[in-house]
Amino acid sequence: MNLKKFFFTAVIAFTASNAGAQDFDHYFDGRTLRLDYILAGDSGRQEIYFRQAMSAPLWAGRRHNLSKPCLLGNGQITVRPHNSDSIIYVNTFSTLFQEWQSEAEAATIQKAFEQTCLVPMPKEKVDITLSLTDFHNRISAQMTHTIDPNDILIRPARDNGIKKRYLMLNGEVENCIDIAIVAEGYTEQEMEKFYNDCQRTVDAIFTHEPFASMKNKFNVIAVAAPSEDSGVSIPKQNEWKNTPAGSHYSTNYIDRYLMTENIHRLNDILGDTPYEQIILLANTSHYGGGGIYNHLTMATSDHPTFKEVMVHEFGHTFGGLGDEYDYGEQIVSMYPADTEPWEPNLTTLKDFNSKWADMLPKGTPVPTPPADIPNYRTAKTAKEKRLINEASQRVGVFEGGGYQSKGVYRPAQECRMKINQVEYFCPVCTRALKQITEYYTGKTDKTD
Repeated sequence: MNLKKFFFTAVIAFTASNAGAQDFDHYFDGRTLRLDYILAGDSGRQEIYFRQAMSAPLWAGRRHNLSKPCLLGNGQITVRPHNSDSIIYVNTFSTLFQEWQSEAEAATIQKAFEQTCLVPMPKEKVDITLSLTDFHNRISAQMTHTIDPNDILIRPARDNGIKKRYLMLNGEVENCIDIAIVAEGYTEQEMEKFYNDCQRTVDAIFTHEPFASMKNKFNVIAVAAPSEDSGVSIPKQNEWKNTPAGSHYSTNYIDRYLMTENIHRLNDILGDTPYEQIILLANTSHYGGGGIYNHLTMATSDHPTFKEVMVHEFGHTFGGLGDEYDYGEQIVSMYPADTEPWEPNLTTLKDFNSKWADMLPKGTPVPTPPADIPNYRTAKTAKEKRLINEASQRVGVFEGGGYQSKGVYRPAQECRMKINQVEYFCPVCTRALKQITEYYTGKTDKTD
């Protein structure tokens, strides 16, 4: 499939309208440089290894705010001209490896995880720095290596024969945010179901605010990778399936956590597809999913909560939003008191003014006592559900979030990032999703 020909004959040509494009054209040639890494270590240390570089014909990422990260994330990739201190591109992300480091297993064994980062292809030799940070936002591992765009070992990604279909096409890749939905556990005979499930995914995300109002800023392409087996692996039930990305439940020994560690293979499946966000859609009715900022969204196609889980996980991956629920008295120390979380919807009050202090109604106490509303687990009547949804739109500083019952605060009593039973994102999450969309599409200069 000639994606470049397919894409540009499918849409009207748009004209880039931001001054940042001039800087982009000075340093980059419009292609993608794919960089594959291995992240390894245990709970006490991290190491980064470079594996390979590849190229793809189109750069789908931003062409503005090139040196300005919108969120910190738990990792950062930085591009500089060779032997220069100036930054010509930076992007941030989080990793499954860093999540694993907080698990008990990480104290007993060293493991390796795959990571792929995409940057624009430079015209000249550049120095690439990959950094990982700990829960205090301190660099815990870092490596710098040089990439020469003329290196004969940079393998070009070509059409791999996997069928692709645009489900939503609103502009050229350089002007829109490009989402690729990849089939996981769909046999060749189930591909029409895959396309139907992809459309349900689009409907789930883009009938939900604030995405509904920003729909014209996104493109969505379905990548129909056929699977040998139908369904995905469920280790707890001793069910192992041969699927394109090799995903499975019980990631990090959490039963509902569905994820893949085969990130390089997943990017091979995408081939020359222009993308910024990946959704790996699992053909199963078993509850679960996962979302890691600028890494991967996973959700299941046939569980009754498909729509709610999809929107929640995409909030993680695209918006960098944190989980607003807690585990009761179980304290997971991902958010230490001396550090302000980088997630826009969580705070330890270390630097609350950098978060949603400007959105608090006058006189709101900090912390904010919860209102007396129905329990979402037992709510059945329309009135009870309405009261819960109304609570999601009242901004405060409510204790409990980021898996911790104490010391971490969320902006609303209930929110799409806390429970499946509420319909809306809270105002703080809504603003964060709008800001990051505008950041990627060139309408703001917001930085941390």
